Amino acid sequence: MNEDNFLGSLYQRFPVTIERGQGVRVWDINNKEYIDCMGGYGVALVGHRNPRVVSAIKSQLDKIITVHTSLYNKTREEFLEELIKVAPDGLSNVHLGNSGTEAVEAAIKFARKYTGKSGMVAMTGSYHGKSMGALSITFNPKYRKSFMPLVEKVAFSQFGDIEALKSKIDKDTAFVIMEPIQGEGGIHVAPDGFLQDVRKVCDQNGILLIFDEIQAGLGRTGKMWACDHWNTTPDIMCLAKGIAGGVPMSATLVRPEILAAMSKGEHSSTFGGNPLSCAAGIATLQTLTEDGLVDNAAMVGRIFRDGLEKLKQKHGIIREIRGRGLMIGIEMKFEVKDILFDGISEGVLLLYSGRNVLRLLPPLVINEEDIKKVLEILDRLFARETARRNVQGQN
Repeated sequence: MNEDNFLGSLYQRFPVTIERGQGVRVWDINNKEYIDCMGGYGVALVGHRNPRVVSAIKSQLDKIITVHTSLYNKTREEFLEELIKVAPDGLSNVHLGNSGTEAVEAAIKFARKYTGKSGMVAMTGSYHGKSMGALSITFNPKYRKSFMPLVEKVAFSQFGDIEALKSKIDKDTAFVIMEPIQGEGGIHVAPDGFLQDVRKVCDQNGILLIFDEIQAGLGRTGKMWACDHWNTTPDIMCLAKGIAGGVPMSATLVRPEILAAMSKGEHSSTFGGNPLSCAAGIATLQTLTEDGLVDNAAMVGRIFRDGLEKLKQKHGIIREIRGRGLMIGIEMKFEVKDILFDGISEGVLLLYSGRNVLRLLPPLVINEEDIKKVLEILDRLFARETARRNVQGQN
């Protein structure tokens, strides 16, 4: 049955029907094997069918699947305890939801209620989701233009420019929101010192600082939190993607006094904090902390980057390699669509950020041997693209 008959054209689809997965590999319905550097847009954080996650889900299925947060549940309690153990200092309260967009929506409401102010400042190049509130602080006009007017009182400041930020805030600014490493925007890493400077500006002006670590958090960059690279802690942090090993879940971490400003019923989620997601979340956090995946992301991420830099020297079609850990962007000098489809034929699934950036978000279980294979495939893909463009007479 053709999914497109029912799903419309909302997604960029690739001609692969995935049947099963294990670790960093997936197989299609014809049993063709792929190394998955797409990782479900970062969701397959601890690997496909991670043994801890699978076991936890099976065990929870034998108990109960859903318990609304109006009732207590020990699995949820254990997950919250595990999450707060690794959370940045001071972020000891949590709201649980189901997606990154929901985490951002909660953050917007919490910040505006706590401060009593309504102004919002986001960054150029930002991506925070596509619901109306999250979309309002997402920069790319192609996502915004069809749905205007959006939420009012939003300003965009140049990512990495502290003086620009100072010019955008005013007495009604409730919060500044940013990704320490921008994902959808092209894997742009915050300049050294920028996060610290933003923190200082927010403190001086009574403004809350929100970090969106939906893609960059939970070990992806070689540290538990991307903001750890700059020793900076926000007032609110948004998490989702791989937090429950592939099961839908999000968390908005906040300082207690911020959440205390909310009244009962002002924000909630029917499915948020359901025991199935929480069981998977416990297993995911234990995998990250006990199985060395954060350190692995740092180590093999450096190997990956080194190999990509060598390919950059070899092939003149690469403009820049960016990122931290296993959150890597390869900016090309042209659109990457052909490389994505050629990758499928070669047995590697690649992601993109915009038209000319290859984005690599493999599971953190990837090893040096896997990376060597991916680099060999990319070498062939880049050589093929160079030859194709030479035939076409393009630079």
